[in-house]
Amino acid sequence: MDHVSVVVDDLEAAIGFFAALGMEVEGKASVEGDEVDRLCALDGVRADIAMMRTPDGHGKLELTKYRTPKALGAEQANAPANTFGLRSLMFAVDDIDAVVPRLRATGAELVGEMVQYEDVYRLCYVRGPEGIIVALAEQLDRKDKPAA
Repeated sequence: MDHVSVVVDDLEAAIGFFAALGMEVEGKASVEGDEVDRLCALDGVRADIAMMRTPDGHGKLELTKYRTPKALGAEQANAPANTFGLRSLMFAVDDIDAVVPRLRATGAELVGEMVQYEDVYRLCYVRGPEGIIVALAEQLDRKDKPAA
């Protein structure tokens, strides 16, 4: 897989949210023209795109803001976790307790609670701009666990 694409209304807010998660802007571009119209099966496409990459360079996220035609909402705002379609993007983090406050500073909110899954992970869902949900997973270091 090359990347995941997310359509947003506030491109700068989305960039800020994913930057707080540790992603970096790889590039920005505006796209329009006959080829773009044909690709999207829309007329008069004018869009701004920001390509972001994970710190390890292996994952990419394309954020797209359609200036024309106006983007349409595909589902209800704040859809629950069991709604059909893409629900979340999961990121592995080293310190979930440090990442969540950075995301909250961008206006993000926890969807549910932060939980520990067995002795393997600490997990949570965070809802950011445009209702985008990211899952955060911190793998627990088993070396810190006392021997049974």
